[in-house]
Amino acid sequence: MTADRSTDRKTHERAMDEARKTPLLFIPRHIRNVEIQRQVHGTTAIGGFNAAVAVLVTKVVGTMYCAYAFTLIALVALPAALAQGSPTVLVNWLSSNFLQLVLLPIILVGQSVISKAQDARAEADHETLTALHELSKLQIDILHGQNEILDLLKQKAA
Repeated sequence: MTADRSTDRKTHERAMDEARKTPLLFIPRHIRNVEIQRQVHGTTAIGGFNAAVAVLVTKVVGTMYCAYAFTLIALVALPAALAQGSPTVLVNWLSSNFLQLVLLPIILVGQSVISKAQDARAEADHETLTALHELSKLQIDILHGQNEILDLLKQKAA
Protein backbone atom coordinates (compact mmCIF):
# COMPACT_ATOMS: atom_id res chain seq x y z
CA MET A 1 0.00 0.00 0.00
CA THR A 2 2.84 2.41 0.80
CA ALA A 3 4.41 1.87 -2.63
CA ASP A 4 1.09 2.68 -4.29
CA ARG A 5 0.79 5.91 -2.32
CA SER A 6 4.32 7.03 -3.20
CA THR A 7 3.64 6.22 -6.85
CA ASP A 8 0.38 8.17 -6.67
CA ARG A 9 2.21 11.08 -5.05
CA LYS A 10 4.84 11.07 -7.80
CA THR A 11 2.14 10.91 -10.48
CA HIS A 12 0.31 13.77 -8.78
CA GLU A 13 3.47 15.87 -8.52
CA ARG A 14 4.25 15.27 -12.22
CA ALA A 15 0.69 16.26 -13.17
CA MET A 16 0.90 19.40 -11.04
CA ASP A 17 4.27 20.38 -12.58
CA GLU A 18 2.85 19.84 -16.06
CA ALA A 19 -0.24 21.90 -15.23
CA ARG A 20 1.94 24.76 -13.98
CA LYS A 21 4.32 24.68 -16.95
CA THR A 22 1.71 24.28 -19.69
CA PRO A 23 -1.68 25.24 -18.26
CA LEU A 24 -3.27 25.59 -21.70
CA LEU A 25 -2.48 21.97 -22.53
CA PHE A 26 -3.69 20.66 -19.19
CA ILE A 27 -6.67 18.30 -19.33
CA PRO A 28 -8.66 18.00 -16.09
CA ARG A 29 -9.01 14.38 -15.03
CA HIS A 30 -11.82 12.67 -13.18
CA ILE A 31 -11.03 9.89 -10.74
CA ARG A 32 -13.59 7.08 -10.78
CA ASN A 33 -14.32 4.47 -8.10
CA VAL A 34 -13.08 1.68 -10.37
CA GLU A 35 -9.63 3.29 -10.51
CA ILE A 36 -9.49 3.50 -6.72
CA GLN A 37 -10.57 -0.14 -6.38
CA ARG A 38 -7.75 -1.14 -8.74
CA GLN A 39 -5.25 0.82 -6.65
CA VAL A 40 -6.45 -0.82 -3.43
CA HIS A 41 -6.98 -4.39 -4.64
CA GLY A 42 -4.81 -4.56 -7.76
CA THR A 43 -5.70 -5.48 -11.32
CA THR A 44 -5.44 -9.27 -11.01
CA ALA A 45 -8.45 -11.58 -11.07
CA ILE A 46 -8.11 -12.27 -7.35
CA GLY A 47 -7.90 -8.52 -6.68
CA GLY A 48 -11.07 -7.96 -8.67
CA PHE A 49 -12.77 -10.79 -6.79
CA ASN A 50 -11.67 -9.33 -3.44
CA ALA A 51 -12.98 -5.90 -4.42
CA ALA A 52 -16.31 -7.37 -5.58
CA VAL A 53 -16.75 -9.38 -2.36
CA ALA A 54 -15.83 -6.39 -0.19
CA VAL A 55 -18.29 -4.13 -2.01
CA LEU A 56 -21.04 -6.77 -1.90
CA VAL A 57 -20.62 -7.43 1.83
CA THR A 58 -20.52 -3.70 2.54
CA LYS A 59 -23.68 -3.13 0.50
CA VAL A 60 -25.52 -5.96 2.26
CA VAL A 61 -24.36 -5.20 5.81
CA GLY A 62 -24.59 -1.44 5.26
CA THR A 63 -28.39 -1.32 5.08
CA MET A 64 -30.98 -0.40 7.65
CA TYR A 65 -32.64 -3.76 6.94
CA CYS A 66 -29.49 -5.48 8.17
CA ALA A 67 -29.51 -3.23 11.25
CA TYR A 68 -33.09 -4.32 11.97
CA ALA A 69 -32.17 -7.99 11.46
CA PHE A 70 -29.17 -7.65 13.77
CA THR A 71 -31.40 -5.98 16.36
CA LEU A 72 -33.70 -8.98 16.29
CA ILE A 73 -30.73 -11.35 16.58
CA ALA A 74 -29.40 -9.39 19.57
CA LEU A 75 -32.84 -9.39 21.21
CA VAL A 76 -32.91 -13.20 21.05
CA ALA A 77 -30.10 -13.25 23.65
CA LEU A 78 -31.74 -10.60 25.90
CA PRO A 79 -34.02 -12.97 27.86
CA ALA A 80 -31.05 -15.15 28.81
CA ALA A 81 -29.10 -12.08 29.93
CA LEU A 82 -32.07 -10.85 31.98
CA ALA A 83 -32.53 -14.31 33.53
CA GLN A 84 -28.95 -14.19 34.81
CA GLY A 85 -29.85 -11.04 36.76
CA SER A 86 -26.23 -9.92 36.89
CA PRO A 87 -25.41 -6.35 35.84
CA THR A 88 -22.18 -7.65 34.31
CA VAL A 89 -24.09 -10.03 32.06
CA LEU A 90 -26.44 -7.21 31.01
CA VAL A 91 -23.52 -4.92 30.23
CA ASN A 92 -21.89 -7.75 28.25
CA TRP A 93 -25.11 -8.31 26.31
CA LEU A 94 -25.50 -4.59 25.63
CA SER A 95 -21.91 -4.07 24.51
CA SER A 96 -21.14 -7.28 22.66
CA ASN A 97 -24.51 -8.34 21.30
CA PHE A 98 -26.58 -5.25 20.84
CA LEU A 99 -24.22 -2.33 20.24
CA GLN A 100 -21.72 -4.18 18.05
CA LEU A 101 -24.34 -5.93 15.95
CA VAL A 102 -26.61 -2.93 15.48
CA LEU A 103 -24.13 -0.08 15.23
CA LEU A 104 -22.01 -1.69 12.50
CA PRO A 105 -24.66 -1.52 9.77
CA ILE A 106 -25.92 1.87 10.95
CA ILE A 107 -22.41 3.31 10.74
CA LEU A 108 -22.00 1.80 7.26
CA VAL A 109 -25.29 3.38 6.17
CA GLY A 110 -24.13 6.75 7.48
CA GLN A 111 -20.78 6.40 5.74
CA SER A 112 -22.54 5.50 2.50
CA VAL A 113 -24.69 8.63 2.71
CA ILE A 114 -21.64 10.79 3.43
CA SER A 115 -19.68 9.12 0.63
CA LYS A 116 -22.45 9.66 -1.92
CA ALA A 117 -22.67 13.32 -0.92
CA GLN A 118 -18.89 13.71 -1.30
CA ASP A 119 -18.96 11.95 -4.67
CA ALA A 120 -21.73 14.27 -5.88
CA ARG A 121 -19.79 17.34 -4.72
CA ALA A 122 -16.59 16.04 -6.34
CA GLU A 123 -18.39 15.48 -9.65
CA ALA A 124 -19.94 18.96 -9.50
CA ASP A 125 -16.53 20.46 -8.68
CA HIS A 126 -14.96 18.55 -11.56
CA GLU A 127 -17.60 19.87 -13.98
CA THR A 128 -17.13 23.42 -12.68
CA LEU A 129 -13.35 23.25 -12.86
CA THR A 130 -13.46 21.78 -16.36
CA ALA A 131 -15.78 24.59 -17.50
CA LEU A 132 -13.49 27.19 -15.88
CA HIS A 133 -10.49 25.60 -17.55
CA GLU A 134 -12.18 25.75 -20.96
CA LEU A 135 -13.24 29.35 -20.29
CA SER A 136 -9.66 30.26 -19.38
CA LYS A 137 -8.38 28.71 -22.62
CA LEU A 138 -11.00 30.70 -24.55
CA GLN A 139 -9.93 33.90 -22.80
CA ILE A 140 -6.29 33.21 -23.70
CA ASP A 141 -7.29 32.67 -27.35
CA ILE A 142 -9.16 36.00 -27.31
CA LEU A 143 -6.14 37.74 -25.78
CA HIS A 144 -3.86 36.23 -28.45
CA GLY A 145 -6.27 37.51 -31.11
CA GLN A 146 -6.24 40.97 -29.57
CA ASN A 147 -2.44 40.93 -29.49
CA GLU A 148 -2.38 40.03 -33.19
CA ILE A 149 -4.71 42.93 -33.97
CA LEU A 150 -2.57 45.30 -31.91
CA ASP A 151 0.57 44.07 -33.69
CA LEU A 152 -1.11 44.70 -37.07
CA LEU A 153 -2.13 48.19 -35.98
CA LYS A 154 1.43 48.90 -34.82
CA GLN A 155 2.79 47.72 -38.19
CA LYS A 156 0.34 49.97 -40.07
CA ALA A 157 1.22 52.95 -37.86
CA ALA A 158 4.94 52.45 -38.40
